[in-house]
Amino acid sequence: MEARSKQTYALAGINIEVADKIKELIARQAKSTFHPEALNLGSFGSMFQLKEYNEPVLVSSVDGVGTKLKIASLLNKNDTVGADIVNHCVNDILCCGAKPLFFLDYIAMGKLVPQQVEAIITSISEACQEADCSLIGGETAEMPGIYFQESYDLVGFIVGVVERASIIDGSSITAGDVILGLPSSGLHTNGYSLVRKVFGVEDNPTCLSRFYPELGKTLGEELLQIHRCYYHWLKPVMPLIKGLAHITGGGFVGNIPRILPQGLAAHLKKDSWDIPPIFKLIQEKGNVEEAEMYRVFNMGIGMVLICSSQAVTKLTMALSQAKVIGEVIKAKREKKVIID
Repeated sequence: MEARSKQTYALAGINIEVADKIKELIARQAKSTFHPEALNLGSFGSMFQLKEYNEPVLVSSVDGVGTKLKIASLLNKNDTVGADIVNHCVNDILCCGAKPLFFLDYIAMGKLVPQQVEAIITSISEACQEADCSLIGGETAEMPGIYFQESYDLVGFIVGVVERASIIDGSSITAGDVILGLPSSGLHTNGYSLVRKVFGVEDNPTCLSRFYPELGKTLGEELLQIHRCYYHWLKPVMPLIKGLAHITGGGFVGNIPRILPQGLAAHLKKDSWDIPPIFKLIQEKGNVEEAEMYRVFNMGIGMVLICSSQAVTKLTMALSQAKVIGEVIKAKREKKVIID
């Protein structure tokens, strides 16, 4: 009879001991973000006690960093993408007027590399602390055969709260309201598949190390700029705002219409803000049509605010970097965003 070799989880590519050590690291990082309302870390479910609200409405969102992770992997620089996903999720629920309560993460890798996970989790915990948000749970999965080499996936889940009377849903927006824009810190977490194709990153990863004078840094450094969080910027002025649109995948065309009532459109003046050099570089290098640029990228505007004309002065005084970039008009032929 042929002898059969003994099989183990380790031989299948899963190292339980490494996973346990990583979980201990994550637990320490998570505790540094905890608020008193966060309970029972390490159980099968994470708990959070809701306090001091009259009519609380929970607001949730889930998103991933996307193919920006390929840039991080190629440069072996994983200490920014955790903040990317936290800030992205915080901004999304902020558009409803919500305060972030707690965050959970999902990290999947072909092989758990403690240094890589530590960089990601440290970045997540630091961003959670900055946003007054508790990191209360998550999942770290080792999946050989699904992910290869140093590649990985990173997803974030967030829950926030807003008083029912303070929900921002765009329903009060009318023609004549003013559109303000807050600057992005670059591409944020969208458009990276097109960027990688434009620069030929897969075929020539060394392009990420090229220094561009117009950027003042290498291409890789520019592409790993952290997704800006607008929570502390906007928290004090929320009562003045009628609508908020986080400019992510789909650009202006895909995101602003989500907050506009029927029969209204956004008229944007593209010369009303300075477009960062990275977008001009992408357009020229890839021969990308202008309409496609505004449909894919944020073009230097990471968050759009809509307010009454009476509130503009107060908002621009409180938000020194805010620019008036357009106005709300009556829709023509259901075209929701006009850029000229």
